[in-house]
Amino acid sequence: MNQEFWTSLEVVELTGITPRQLQWWDEQGIVIPSREGHKRRYSVEDLSEIAVICELRRRGFSLQRVRKVMRFLQHEFGGRLAQAVRQGSDYNLLTDGTHLYLETSAEQIVDLLKNARQPMLAVCLSDTVRRVHAEMRGGRKKSASVSGELRTTRRKQAS
Repeated sequence: MNQEFWTSLEVVELTGITPRQLQWWDEQGIVIPSREGHKRRYSVEDLSEIAVICELRRRGFSLQRVRKVMRFLQHEFGGRLAQAVRQGSDYNLLTDGTHLYLETSAEQIVDLLKNARQPMLAVCLSDTVRRVHAEMRGGRKKSASVSGELRTTRRKQAS
C-alpha cells in the first residue's frame, strides 16, 4: 500500500466509509480527488483530509459544518492539511459550536479553555493525520483496526 495514489475502493477499505459517502464528498467539493478517466485517485493529502472528516463526523459534526471546518483549515494553512502537519507542529482544532480556533501550543489551548463561556470540543488534527500515515505505511493488516473503528462509528451514526 506504499504508493502515491489510492483508488476509491482502497480508500473505502482503509477508512471504513461507504463508497457513496466518498462519492458524495467529491460531489460536494469537500474532498476532490484527481481523476484518471472516470476513476478517482486519492493522494496522501486527500486521505489525511478524509481522516479528519471521519473524526469530525464521528464527533457529531453535520456535513455542512464539516465543509465549513475544511474551508477554515484550508484558509488557515494556506494549502492542504497534510502539508502543514508534515512541518512538525501539533495542530489542534477547537470549537464552541459557533467559532473555530486553530491552536498549536498547550498554553494557547489552556488560555482558550479558561476564557470559554461554554464547553469546547477539541480535535488534534496532527494525531489524526499521523494515524492515517502510519496506517498507510503499515499496510492492509493494520488498516483493519482503523476500518473497524470507523465502521463501528458508522453503525452508531446510522442508529
